[in-house]
Amino acid sequence: MHIKMTSKNLLGAFLFAISFFYTSPQLVLATSHSGSITRHYKFDIKLVNVRRLCHTKSIVTVNGKFPGPRIVVREGDRLLVKVVNHVPNNITLHWHGVRQLGSGWSDGPSYITQCPIKTGQSYVYNFTIVGQRGTLFWHAHFSWLRATLYGPLILLPTRNQSYPFQKPYKEVPILFGEWWNADPEAVIAQALQTGAGPNVSDAYTINGLPGPLYNCSKDTYKLKVKPGKTYLLRLINAALNDELFFTIANHTLIVVEADASYVKPFESDTILLGPGQTTNVLLKTKPDYPNSNFFMLARPYFTGMGTFDNSTVAGILEYTKPYNNHRNITNLPIIKPSLPSINDTNFVANFSSKFLSLNSPKYPANVPKTIDKNFFFTVGLGTSPCPKNQTCQGPNNSSKFAASMNNESFALPSIALLQQHYFSGQAKNASYTTDFPVIPLRPFNYTGTPPNNTLVSNGTKTVVIPYNTRVQVVLQDTSILGAESHPLHLHGFNFFVVGQGFGNFNDSSDPAKFNLIDPVERNTVAVPSGGWVAIRFLADNPGVWLMHCHFDVHLSWGLRMAWIVEDGKLPNQKLPPPPKDLPKC
Repeated sequence: MHIKMTSKNLLGAFLFAISFFYTSPQLVLATSHSGSITRHYKFDIKLVNVRRLCHTKSIVTVNGKFPGPRIVVREGDRLLVKVVNHVPNNITLHWHGVRQLGSGWSDGPSYITQCPIKTGQSYVYNFTIVGQRGTLFWHAHFSWLRATLYGPLILLPTRNQSYPFQKPYKEVPILFGEWWNADPEAVIAQALQTGAGPNVSDAYTINGLPGPLYNCSKDTYKLKVKPGKTYLLRLINAALNDELFFTIANHTLIVVEADASYVKPFESDTILLGPGQTTNVLLKTKPDYPNSNFFMLARPYFTGMGTFDNSTVAGILEYTKPYNNHRNITNLPIIKPSLPSINDTNFVANFSSKFLSLNSPKYPANVPKTIDKNFFFTVGLGTSPCPKNQTCQGPNNSSKFAASMNNESFALPSIALLQQHYFSGQAKNASYTTDFPVIPLRPFNYTGTPPNNTLVSNGTKTVVIPYNTRVQVVLQDTSILGAESHPLHLHGFNFFVVGQGFGNFNDSSDPAKFNLIDPVERNTVAVPSGGWVAIRFLADNPGVWLMHCHFDVHLSWGLRMAWIVEDGKLPNQKLPPPPKDLPKC
């Protein structure tokens, strides 16, 4: 049948094509000569009613999905993600773990690299995946909106490149999150007002589903597998405030990647993921159909003093039968695994020590062997004084909870730091200073008896470092209000974890034990409870980069600081100008 293409037909076809581009997010819109492509996504931030645990509530979503849509990209590809805000909340999105080389304006932390996208406004995040492959994720970086705004970011190798491990039969993203019957924004607002610790979540979730172990919960994630196959599970901890143990009954997992960096493979029945951490594991299924199903369980690792969601989320690993098998498989028993105890710090230390870089000719571990700048940061909780004529519910019912690095609790500015840095630097009207302490101003026995004075200082302080500086940071936990593990995330860089231990870091003896051969490369590392961790990175990315605890409650209390990396001398070593659609404050 012949159709005459009138101008009206052409317009309709054009509009259909545009709508198809945006509803088919992996459609290629442009191809470069190098084989890398540009991928366009459209993220509509909208409210949707979702029901869990017999509660229906309106939540903030991307494109109406919880968890949000999957982004798939290859190493070397360019991503253009148009975010349109249709909700009353301010919004920013962070592409967790993406290096953002030369694209600092697209990193996303609110009031650090950008002002929020306001209601009715939009912003296009524009960046290229450079030298990374594996699993990352995207999430909101404004207040506690990450509770529902998150999704997988899958970085495939360049075409014709294989994995450095057995090719899986299938790849499956598994996202751990939390469900709140209350509005998480109201929860943190109340906590900041009263100074108390916030209420905890009502359930953990696997791919948005709480599982059968919770009251009034029929929503269970089921991973259906075939026998004799190898599956790549892309594990992502998107929970707000909890490190999580994960295991599958009667199955062993092989760890092959962490934070989008390949590691030397090792087996483990249990995986630990801090919030913000991602881990790829191989699951080898049983050779024959078992006469049972298997629970996949996750529950928290916690050593702090406060309250936490002490519950367990369950999914089910289910072996599918061929169509010609008529045996009854509806009432198979479900085998339940065991998990480490809630505060099993020894397991955590042993598990963490197994992560090592491949350090192969193809994937070298380019850890800085010598250091230009050495920093020592304490991390932990403290207090802020209760405002006059107000009753506070923090420590001793006379103060507010606070969190700090080197006793500095970071206050967000009203104009994004990257904007201030680019346009005026240290002009008189800048709302930040560059005197963040490189060592604690008042040393004490960090993991011993806490000091009497628990008050923190408040300010917007940064550290300025020249381009290509080789940096070492020792992160030391403190026991001021109880020792606790802190998952520290660095924006804009991967870093090498060269050492860790318990107690106070010893500058004389501990560096001799550092691993400078094949240390693991990460973007988020847990500072051990009652211990320390040492990291190194090359400051080869000009801009302003946040470093913070990935417990959102600690982030809200101020456990963060910012690095300002100065421009280099060459054109490609300089921060480019901001995009025209950069949100205004």
